[in-house]
Amino acid sequence: MASHNHEHDHNHTFMHAHGIAHSHGHVHENQKAVVNRLARAMGHLEKVKRMVEEGYDCSEVLIQLAAVRSALDNTGKVILKDHMRHCMVDAVAAGDEDAIDELCDAIDKFMK
Repeated sequence: MASHNHEHDHNHTFMHAHGIAHSHGHVHENQKAVVNRLARAMGHLEKVKRMVEEGYDCSEVLIQLAAVRSALDNTGKVILKDHMRHCMVDAVAAGDEDAIDELCDAIDKFMK
């Protein structure tokens, strides 16, 4: 395990898609902002659900869905930047090429 010079928790075990676990925390400087963004996006999505249930015009529903998608995309950007600044720096320092491959896979899935 790499030595970490960051002031955040790295005591969690994370299971990657390929089944290999490693100790890796995900508490970064923007964690609270990400949680707040997700809560807002969830609230907007609940509003979209209510709009559908209440028979709102389809174009209004689509506009709200676009806002939810944008909020999620922007949240993903914040997470990706944190990951690059913290997790990937540690992985590169430790010579962990699997982490780079995993990031590439995650970006491919995120940007579909």
